[in-house]
Amino acid sequence: MKFSVITFGCQMNVADSNWLILSLQKRGFTLTLKEKEADFVLLNTCSVREKPEQKVYSEIGRFRKKWEQNPSFFVGVGGCVGQQIGEGFFERFPYVRLVFGTDGLYLVPDKIEELLNFPHKRISLLSFEDFYPEREKVFPEKADVSVFVNIMQGCDNFCAYCIVPFTRGRQKSRFKAEVLTECKTLVERGAKEITLLGQNVNSYGQDKYGDGTSFAQLLREVASIHGLKRLRFTTSHPKDLSLEVIRLFGELEVLCPHLHLPLQVGSDRILKIMGRKYTKKKYLDLIEKLRLARPDISFTTDLIVGFPGETEEDFKQTLEVLQIVEFENAYSFKYSDRPGTRAEKMENKVPEEVKQERLIRLQALQEKITQKKYKQVVGKEEEVLIETISKRQGGTNLHFRGRDLWNRVVNIESSRDIRGELVKVRITEAKKHSLVGEVM
Repeated sequence: MKFSVITFGCQMNVADSNWLILSLQKRGFTLTLKEKEADFVLLNTCSVREKPEQKVYSEIGRFRKKWEQNPSFFVGVGGCVGQQIGEGFFERFPYVRLVFGTDGLYLVPDKIEELLNFPHKRISLLSFEDFYPEREKVFPEKADVSVFVNIMQGCDNFCAYCIVPFTRGRQKSRFKAEVLTECKTLVERGAKEITLLGQNVNSYGQDKYGDGTSFAQLLREVASIHGLKRLRFTTSHPKDLSLEVIRLFGELEVLCPHLHLPLQVGSDRILKIMGRKYTKKKYLDLIEKLRLARPDISFTTDLIVGFPGETEEDFKQTLEVLQIVEFENAYSFKYSDRPGTRAEKMENKVPEEVKQERLIRLQALQEKITQKKYKQVVGKEEEVLIETISKRQGGTNLHFRGRDLWNRVVNIESSRDIRGELVKVRITEAKKHSLVGEVM
């Protein structure tokens, strides 16, 4: 039987979908990229913001005609929207027969087989476990050159705007031995770069579910894996970024000099209402300490525009932090209500037109900073890890896409296939969101 998987949202969802595909393939199912050929389709969803959630409904609706033509066809909905809406999908779509949250993912392959044996059955996997739900160990015969490894699940912070604690549950750290086994196996099978993933990855080990290993200890042990060339982690919460982890940027050779550190806003007043548990000064102090540990480190961030009660002065303080830190990139979004969060019930909502105007100003400033930072790289020599062959091809050479140590996208031409290689490159041009280089 054939199946398709459609993935929305974060890198954790990408990692979850990759595991799901491998587990189903091990059981004899065949992955197809042609949805019209699929006997069932699984959607791994995201509800952090409003638009991805609406897209899920649209995606499911596309399959109604296919189900009408083939009543044995079905859809499964997982991830954050699966947890949020739950059995409501059963009422809205007769061909949705499986809903599951992230804690229920490990049971999905068994339940798929059950649904195929009982064609009128519908199954929901929405309970939160009291432990990290370790999954069947399945690995690709040949790993991608850059891979993601989940080290934790859920979140305990309950920021006012965030739905994650309600859709992914409370924080549960994975045992160190399981993380190391997965990392070592992937490196043995060809991975050269590992990104450790968690909702608040640097709070790993601070919950009651772990084995006592701190995040700094885990980083040291993963970094020591023979054959590993690069190590990254995301996403970090500023309140849990320890001095020990900061020092590791200057001590661990394989730890890349790039950190994604969400700011959200630059106003202390709004940060307090959000429940972020740090101030602008503390955030900037962290940036300074990181630059002392690793002077060439680069930063990216997340920003929210138009949180309830945000004034023009609050917004200007966000712009001020952009100018001080000079993030290489920022993922910026207009605030949108998420069901069940504290911010949903707040008054003083910022009008849509004001949010849009502020977002345009913020993104214009960030584009200027990004261009400044990227132009500074032109002429320099860097080592680029080649990940994929580009979709755009032309001329006599092949076109490839990779990333440098600072996580910047670099496009390269070569007369031979260099996928999976670490290549010495001279940067020749700065584009809007990427660099162009030539092989040395």
